[in-house]
Amino acid sequence: MSSQDLGATRAGYDWPAIIKDLIGTTIVSLLLMVPIVAYKSVITQYSLVLQARWGTVAIILAVILGARLMMHLFVWNREPAPVSAAKASAPPKKSLSEQIGPWVFPALVAFAVLLPIISGGDRRTIDLGIYILTYVMLGWGLNIVVGLAGLLDLGYVAFYAVGAYAYALLSTVYFPLWFGDGMVPWAFYITLPIAGLLAALWGVILGFPVLRLRGDYLAIVTLAFGEIIRLVLINWFDFTNGPQGITVPKATFFGLPFTAGPGGFADFFGIEHNRIYYYMFLYYVILLLALLTYFVTNRLRRLPIGRAWEALREDEIACRSLGINTTNTKLTAFAIGAMFGGFAGCFFATRQGFVSPESFVFIESAIILAIVVLGGLGSQIGIVFAAIAIMGSFELFRELSVLQEYLPEGTDPVHFRMLAVGLAMVLMMRFRPRGFVTRRQPTVFLKERKAVSGDLVKEGHG
Repeated sequence: MSSQDLGATRAGYDWPAIIKDLIGTTIVSLLLMVPIVAYKSVITQYSLVLQARWGTVAIILAVILGARLMMHLFVWNREPAPVSAAKASAPPKKSLSEQIGPWVFPALVAFAVLLPIISGGDRRTIDLGIYILTYVMLGWGLNIVVGLAGLLDLGYVAFYAVGAYAYALLSTVYFPLWFGDGMVPWAFYITLPIAGLLAALWGVILGFPVLRLRGDYLAIVTLAFGEIIRLVLINWFDFTNGPQGITVPKATFFGLPFTAGPGGFADFFGIEHNRIYYYMFLYYVILLLALLTYFVTNRLRRLPIGRAWEALREDEIACRSLGINTTNTKLTAFAIGAMFGGFAGCFFATRQGFVSPESFVFIESAIILAIVVLGGLGSQIGIVFAAIAIMGSFELFRELSVLQEYLPEGTDPVHFRMLAVGLAMVLMMRFRPRGFVTRRQPTVFLKERKAVSGDLVKEGHG
């Protein structure tokens, strides 16, 4: 063995392999960055000119190689610490996550309930809370299909659209036609369960053609289903008003509108009119809907249908051999998951006051699926953290307009938000491939309930 090899062995680093990896990283990075970063198209008065930006390429490449080298030196080639015999024989202690785990959800609920008070009635904070809670509810609904039943659904936004358009059409066309204008202030409360049932019906309609499909084939069919619904909303102009959308009435407090005139919410309770009351009302409505989704899902997991979902997710052949009706199991997963998407869509319509097909594009399904995957498939609490991280980061980039003076002309920091989220997903899949929360509380246990590590079950579920 040469002196150089001996030195490399003693240091614990294989320098030839590290250098080879850095060279490969450089080649791949240049192949990706040359067409995307190295040249920028600039429209002049008479022509389109390509502007070279090799300096930016060099800076990005240096950052990538530096990070890659640090990973080689301090993460990937790190030797495990020696374990003493006394420490090895000692009984394992509960980790910090196991100690604080039972208190996380009550703390989150308490914080959510008190958020409007803590924020001092700040409209932007409350609106952000509504925004995040909507995606938390959507994530919990999709988690039934993807996380518990193991059915990859890329068209979940279709059920979201069904709920929204159910409220829009019933409150603006059919309720006034059937019952008169006096029913409109109560339209949200009447339409909410109807929207959920209609979405569940479409979930069953989607479920029947895909009973024999799994994996990539199921994903393609559900993606096509979502696009079909969107195209129907755009082209069926007589029914949905097409791309022009529908203006819908806002929700009321059990028939009391949030207006300044007599007969309004403030007049009924004898308080001064303030627009913030409407946003606080919407916040607590979506909070109640999200908590309803959480408790129903948790309850279903402990029932035979929930155990059938998990059995289907782990191994469909073994599931059939146990006598479980996989047809009913899949259809119930699609229907119940779609129902919560319909509830969220109905709330979205009344919150926005306007619905159009542009709100239900494929990227919405991708974002909801990303929340479920990053949170940890099958994990309810993980979805909350993932929704806060992803949707909160979207709003954070809106506040970075101060960076515009440091960026090239015409560059908006908001345009980088999807890039940042994509980078975060890549890092998560590299360092925590099973999501934020990798431990699950088992639904069936003998004598003592113990958390199950994601490493012991398929795809990190438990």
